[in-house]
Amino acid sequence: MALGLDSGRVELASEHSAWADEFSVERLRILEALAPHIVAIEHVGSTAIPGVPAKPILDIQLGVLSFETAVVCIEPMRSLGYEYRGEYGIPRRHYFVKGDPRTHHAHMLEVDGETWQSMLGFRDALLARPDLAQAYGDAKLNILAMHRDNRAAYQQAKNRVIERILQGLSPRT
Repeated sequence: MALGLDSGRVELASEHSAWADEFSVERLRILEALAPHIVAIEHVGSTAIPGVPAKPILDIQLGVLSFETAVVCIEPMRSLGYEYRGEYGIPRRHYFVKGDPRTHHAHMLEVDGETWQSMLGFRDALLARPDLAQAYGDAKLNILAMHRDNRAAYQQAKNRVIERILQGLSPRT
């Protein structure tokens, strides 16, 4: 399945090799436009995890040192076809979307921030533990069966699963 999903729709696919290639191309475009302002670019979300069903939308995590100074990146991202959405519900995140139908989500975050760490931690845990990736994929398919026509409900249910997984990964105090 090619990249792209209409607003409000929920559809999952598993074409991961093409998505990794798409990320590589977009990574280079973003680096050319933002190189002096960003310190990292990561492929996150389910399209970064082989074997896990994913909405055909690339999630790209852009690392910056400061949320405030990262505002200089807004116009260059717009020149790459991204629409700026502000923090969009996550504090200290510059959020961008691209495509109609939607093909890319870009999350610009401080590299020392909690959201940056949790998104990478989740991805890395699923890459390191195929059993966890399989369980997450199965949960997503079950959630899809219940909320195929309601993207907001699908996202809320999926977020609860992610939170439970992250809690299981946190060291106990």
